[in-house]
Amino acid sequence: MREIHFDDVVAAVRDMSIEANLFLKDDVKEALKHAYEREESGTGRSILKMVLENIEVAEAERLPLCQDTGLAVFFVEMGEEAKVSGDGVAKAINEGVRRGYKDGYLRKSVVDDPVRRKNTGDNTPAIIHFDVVPGTHLKIALAPKGGGSENMSTVKMFPPSAGWEGMKKFVLEWVFKSGGNPCPPSIIGIGVGGNFELAAINAKKALVFRKIGQRNPDPFWAGKEVELLDDINKLGVGPMGLGGVVTSLEVFIESAPCHIASMPMAINTQCHANRHAFREL
Repeated sequence: MREIHFDDVVAAVRDMSIEANLFLKDDVKEALKHAYEREESGTGRSILKMVLENIEVAEAERLPLCQDTGLAVFFVEMGEEAKVSGDGVAKAINEGVRRGYKDGYLRKSVVDDPVRRKNTGDNTPAIIHFDVVPGTHLKIALAPKGGGSENMSTVKMFPPSAGWEGMKKFVLEWVFKSGGNPCPPSIIGIGVGGNFELAAINAKKALVFRKIGQRNPDPFWAGKEVELLDDINKLGVGPMGLGGVVTSLEVFIESAPCHIASMPMAINTQCHANRHAFREL
C-alpha cells in the first residue's frame, strides 16, 4: 500500500484552483484565435478580440479569466493500493480548494443550501467524482464550472424510437434557446446512453478530458460530433449571442451502453473559458 501525504494533496489542489482560473489551455486559445479569423460578423469579431485580450491580461496580471470562478468539480482516479494519510482524500481536496480560493482571491460561489442560500465563504464543498482503479497512483482533474453555462445544461430521456435525428433536433433547439446565456462561443459536452446520472457525468467528462479537435475514437460518434458542430454554427447565435457564424468551438460526445427501453442524453454546456488543471501524485 502506497501512502500519499495529506498535505501534498492539499498543496496540489490549492495550486490547481489558482492555475485553472487564471490560465486557459492552449487548445482553447488556439480555437478562439481560429474563431476570430473565420467569424464574419463585425460584432462577433469585436467580441472575440476582447475575449482574446482578456486571456492575455489574465495571464500577465494573474487575474481570473472570469469573475465567476466556478464550482470546483473534480474527477479523481485513485489506485486500489493507494491511500491518503490523515483525514483522507476528500477532506484534502476540500482543504486545497479552501486555500486556493482564498490565496488566489477567487470568488466564493457556493451556498450551503439551495433555498436558504448562505454562502459557505470558502467555495467548499467541492463536487468530487471518484473512480477506483488498479495501481498506486492518484490522478486529480479539476474543472471550475461557472453558473451561467451550467444553467444552460439539461438531461432528456428519449425513447429509443427518437433515434439520432430526435437527439440532434433537441441539441440544436437547446443551443438556440440558450442564446447568449452561456457566453458563447460555447463548447458542448454530450453524454448519450447509460442512465439518467451517467449521461450527465459523461457529458461533463467530455468537456474535461478532451482537447479541441480530439474526436471520439468511434468513427460513428466522431462523425456525429462534426455534424452537430457544423449545424450548431449555422444557427446564427454567434459570439455572446449577438449573431455570427461561430456559436460553438467544439462538440464532444461520449456514449455508454443503456437499457433496451431507454435512450438518455445529457447536454453540459461550457462557455469559451473551458478551465482545467491536472495533477498526478
